[in-house]
Amino acid sequence: MHFVHETLPQTVRFAPGAAAEHVGAAVDRLGGARVMVIASPSAKEPAERLTAGLPVVVRHDDVTMHVPVETARRARVVAAEHAADVLVCVGGGSATGLAKAVALTSGLPVVAVPTTYAGSEATPVWGLTEGSVKTTGTDPKVLPHTVVYDATLTLGLPVDLSVASGLNALAHCVDSLWAPRTDPVDQALAVEGARALCAGLPRVVAEPDGIAGREQTLYGAYLSAVAFASAGSGLHHKICHVLGGRFDLPHAQTHAVVLPHVLAFNGPAAPDAERRLATAFDAPTANEGLARLRARLDAPRSLRDLGMPHEGIPDAVEAVLAAAPPDNPRPVTPDGITALIEAAWEGADPR
Repeated sequence: MHFVHETLPQTVRFAPGAAAEHVGAAVDRLGGARVMVIASPSAKEPAERLTAGLPVVVRHDDVTMHVPVETARRARVVAAEHAADVLVCVGGGSATGLAKAVALTSGLPVVAVPTTYAGSEATPVWGLTEGSVKTTGTDPKVLPHTVVYDATLTLGLPVDLSVASGLNALAHCVDSLWAPRTDPVDQALAVEGARALCAGLPRVVAEPDGIAGREQTLYGAYLSAVAFASAGSGLHHKICHVLGGRFDLPHAQTHAVVLPHVLAFNGPAAPDAERRLATAFDAPTANEGLARLRARLDAPRSLRDLGMPHEGIPDAVEAVLAAAPPDNPRPVTPDGITALIEAAWEGADPR
């Protein structure tokens, strides 16, 4: 074996039912005296409850999907005007992404409290959207200092959104098996993450008010994000970033729709990864295992249903070809990517 694996410096606290205590401990550890809380209006109640005992100087709820540059600019101004010294974000990937955008230019430490399975909290990846183009990058400044996972905070996430968010996490696992910087450690994390997500998501659907399934899913989402943070963005994420930015598609649902098509595209050219995923899915093949899981979850099927216009496909193909990793397991060609996006748009079975 010849590889270099970098482990990111971050404290992770799994705290079912005790998030407020752990958020307080994280802020104390950072010496925070002027806390800016970032949470969308839908996360207002848990955010206020979790931060009630903190020295909060401002609560900011101007949170938008894909983090438009103007949204980031306004949040940065608010942080500066209130002389914030710690950012606490509560919610999904949009809230975490906005906190990262503030940290990117200010260097303020972030304490992240996820209420979905997005995984952004465990990566140094930031993303900003301007016009129809989403730009991503990595910077150690945006990696949250502490992540507090509390499965009880995901109980309010509806089943359909839980499914989409969990499949987004599964996409991190799949992409991490062949992403540009993947190594054996990333692959081990990704396979275990896939196993946990396969075990947890059906339980979330069957028992939406149960904690066990949501804990397994949250655990799998964390592992998937750690693998992805190290391995980098593979073809799946490049496609989804293009589609999300150009057509303002819902983030998690887009990942859920595109995932089986990318797996069918790359799987035959990456047989070892395919075999390991099949084992995680407890199925003869990875494609069959993912298809079974998606059927049990009633997963989103088509980009058309998410609002993507069919006439946008040629432009998307061109952008994906420009962004695709050069070392993708299978050659990325105009015909191949067109067929992939067409099938995802139609909701056809992966080819």
